[in-house]
Amino acid sequence: MAQTMSQGFLRNFLGNSPMWYKKVILAFLIINPILFFMPGFGPFAAGWLLIVQFIFTLAMALKCYPLQPGGLLAIEAIAIGLASPESVMHEVEANLEVILLLVFMVAGIYFMKQLLLFAFTKILLGVRSKSMLSLLFCIAAALLSAFLDALTVTAVVISIGVGFYSVYHKVASGKQFHTKSHDHGDDQELHDQHKEDLEQFRAFLRSLLMHAAVGTALGGVCTLVGEPQNLLIAKVAGWNFVEFFTRMAPVTMPVLVVGLITCVVLEKTKIVGYGVKLPESVRTILQDYDQHQTEKRTNKDKAALVVQAICAAFLIFALAFHIAEVGLIGLVIIVLQTAFNGITEEHQIGHAFEEALPFTALLIVFFSVVAVIHEQHLFQPFIQMVLDMEPSQQPGMLFIANGLLSAISDNVFVATVYISEIKAALDSGAITREHFDTLAVAVNTGTNLPSVATPNGQAAFLFLLTSAIAPLVRLSYGRMVLMALPYTIVMSIVGMYAVVNWI
Repeated sequence: MAQTMSQGFLRNFLGNSPMWYKKVILAFLIINPILFFMPGFGPFAAGWLLIVQFIFTLAMALKCYPLQPGGLLAIEAIAIGLASPESVMHEVEANLEVILLLVFMVAGIYFMKQLLLFAFTKILLGVRSKSMLSLLFCIAAALLSAFLDALTVTAVVISIGVGFYSVYHKVASGKQFHTKSHDHGDDQELHDQHKEDLEQFRAFLRSLLMHAAVGTALGGVCTLVGEPQNLLIAKVAGWNFVEFFTRMAPVTMPVLVVGLITCVVLEKTKIVGYGVKLPESVRTILQDYDQHQTEKRTNKDKAALVVQAICAAFLIFALAFHIAEVGLIGLVIIVLQTAFNGITEEHQIGHAFEEALPFTALLIVFFSVVAVIHEQHLFQPFIQMVLDMEPSQQPGMLFIANGLLSAISDNVFVATVYISEIKAALDSGAITREHFDTLAVAVNTGTNLPSVATPNGQAAFLFLLTSAIAPLVRLSYGRMVLMALPYTIVMSIVGMYAVVNWI
């Protein structure tokens, strides 16, 4: 109990976070303005320190959601002059499509949960081989990400994970499938005989989630619509869908093959947390749940599944042919599903937005850090270093530089900076069109492949880290980095070799 007013403020600050964490964040907030104005240190060094601090808040996401500590750091950065509000707004405007995607598409997926749980329960129960199941998740995520969007696919995977976890956790806590009120984040009611199986189930889900997340990167790099920066690079280069695919194929196809092989090898070798199988007790509960749902499914429920299936088919068609911005397609999906499935009350619809809005707010904070990078030219030395090299060395070094910078910041921002610089070099006559095309491939693959090293490297990974499923299955920043490491090494080496030798 707080004895003084100051202790009360400290208790309230960042809520239930550990006291050491609160003191570290306070130390950051105190030291940043001092170093910013200190002679010999200045804005450039202070900007890099801010990046390190922000990454720390992401790494500690299970101690405290990064929005609050990261937001405080971003507000202070703007207040002392590391970036301007106008610069932040510019970053937001440039990424409006991503914001709309998060707000509306994730909510649209929420209304498909019945269909997703139905379909993936059949897959989970039908495929007993963990290696084959992992490969299926990875391939499905790659294919969907190539024609849809990595964040959309990640939202689907998260929804599936939460669905499986909540079903088992409810029964393991002594409740029935149809019980409405249950907190699957609270283990206090969990029966002792289920605790060990729950830990194994968490490890099982973690591995599937990571395979799927990497799959979004493997597929997302291949096509014009796979990732936001792909569209940006294609627009600058003047490539259509087919040309983009064929120019990237010498790099993306070998990486896809070795990525899928890595998936199987990880499951067979059982390293860094992979290879854990589905506990039989969990399989039994999921089988009982599937049978229970089948028996109680009414014509109204079947009609709802049909509507969801039609909407899912429309979603794939609309995204594959890019008939509108992704976020707007998500809004259409929300309207169609709620209208035809009778979800017409405001509080029913409101639940769909609970998952995406905290992450959307965090993304705006992230754009504030990107604005600091832009205004303080923090990446300029790396850009200049690469462009000063011999032309034959530039593709390989661009791949490395883009990968490293994307892993610590944002791959869309890094791609924007580099493609702008090489386009300026083309326009000035410093490089040929053929060399520009080669460098553009290096920029795209460099920002997409090595960036799987950290959750902040790709929006889909960051979304997974800060989603509802991460704390349930104990998927921390450090664990994500460790589990992604084998993929990072293999994809980076093969990608680098292909960029240097095959394009």
